[in-house]
Amino acid sequence: MTIVLCSILLVVFFAVMVGIGIYTRKNATDVNGFVLGGRSVGPWLTAFAFGTSYFSAVIFVGYAGQFGWLFGLASTWAGLGNAFIGSLLAWNILGRRTRIMSQHLDAKTMPDFFGKRFDSVPLKVAASAIVFVFLIPYTASLYNGLSSLFGLVFDIPYWVIILVMAVLTGIYVIVGGYMATAINDFIQGIIMLLGISAVILAVLKDNGGLLAAMQSLSAVPAEGWSGGAYTSFFGPDPLFLLFVVILTSLGTWGLPQMVGKFYAIKSEKDIHKGTVISTVFAIIVAGGCYFLGGFGRLYTDKLGLEPGQTPLFDKIVPTMLSTLPSIIIAIVIVLVLSASMSTLSSLVLTSSSTLTLDVIKPFSKKMDDKKQVLVMRIFIVVFIAISAIIAVFKDMNPNATFIAQMMGVSWGGLAGAFLAPYLYSLYTKKVTKAATVVCFIWGTALATTQFIISMVIPKGEIVNTLGSFLGNYVFKSSIHSGVFAMVGGLILVPIISAITPKMAQNKVDDAFECYEESVQVKKVVSLEEE
Repeated sequence: MTIVLCSILLVVFFAVMVGIGIYTRKNATDVNGFVLGGRSVGPWLTAFAFGTSYFSAVIFVGYAGQFGWLFGLASTWAGLGNAFIGSLLAWNILGRRTRIMSQHLDAKTMPDFFGKRFDSVPLKVAASAIVFVFLIPYTASLYNGLSSLFGLVFDIPYWVIILVMAVLTGIYVIVGGYMATAINDFIQGIIMLLGISAVILAVLKDNGGLLAAMQSLSAVPAEGWSGGAYTSFFGPDPLFLLFVVILTSLGTWGLPQMVGKFYAIKSEKDIHKGTVISTVFAIIVAGGCYFLGGFGRLYTDKLGLEPGQTPLFDKIVPTMLSTLPSIIIAIVIVLVLSASMSTLSSLVLTSSSTLTLDVIKPFSKKMDDKKQVLVMRIFIVVFIAISAIIAVFKDMNPNATFIAQMMGVSWGGLAGAFLAPYLYSLYTKKVTKAATVVCFIWGTALATTQFIISMVIPKGEIVNTLGSFLGNYVFKSSIHSGVFAMVGGLILVPIISAITPKMAQNKVDDAFECYEESVQVKKVVSLEEE
């Protein structure tokens, strides 16, 4: 019964995705249409595109299981941080100014924005290289968790799952561009909203209801606690929880695939609507995922763990789902597939457009719109193929931990390099090119150092090797180093800008005049009453 339900839902799901790609192909004939949907995308599509790009299978399967296990119900704070910092504040602080300045500068990507904002082709190429290097492993991580979920129903090799997902995502992105991605994201977002709600209700019912589940969870022992650690307000490790909230929430402000959604929205009025929609979406999806993961320790016996043993985090959520009704399992499989495909489509479109427009086009003046779109489509195939190969290689080589480590530093590297210079560049004329370069180096250096440390130093020896501060706070994990990269960038950029040469004043004034333009309107005079 479960196999039949899953098969039917998947066939319908795939048919709709490909059909939308074919339907929107007329909007993907030029660069502006292929990359930005003609800058005419409405609030609902933009908000759902933002949310579905934000929350992938990594969140639902990996992070929900990992942080739910570590923090219990307090992991819900990560979801609320994603909603109010990663969505609400991001839209309010970045949305309007990004839309206005990016159109004024005719910037289609984040590297393109840096290049035109600071009048520097090398800066644009450097930003594009960072995007390329750090988005590839992030893209590969989206396949994580699919194997264990599909294993609940289908007895098929993991590489087949990866191949099907990669090919179908590639078809609708290549054919329909940004509009196909946005419309599919909307449908996938609805599936995610309904799916996470159904799963939470089913899991709670499976554990006797909310109060009974919380009572059982409160009885789970934790080191240094007499009881109730995993139902407490901030959990057993509040400091680490704070680092998780900052990285997963503030980090979106510097991710090119997230900020790029603001480039395409239609109007200022739509930004206000999109802010509300995106925040509500994040509360339900992110808050729901982390809340669900908080009950993971109730399934210790089903995970087959010995007392004190740590599970493979990707197995926790699938184990929680294994006891649920067939229809719920079928919905969850489509849910996780939706989350993965929506984020994958956003990442490969960002990577291909950045490499084409910011690296190849500046050195090939004869490329017209059709050639640029063709090159982007070719790169989409290349990026999807590389990510799929990495995912298959990781599955075939369980000891290839370097891939998993590189996935962990991708988010911190991108956000650490881009967040501070991008944010300040929207609001102040004082940011310098030198400060931006320093921040690029700072963010990527910390991420690379974290990767090397994870490779060469055993986890238990980090403190002894690096010292208390570096070992316990900066390089304890990719989450810690990512937070230090972002916060450090926010401090470094204004300091370096104050002591380095300023840009030509006319260039800066030209970039900011878009915020000061006067618009003439007809005066409407009402008829006087007699």
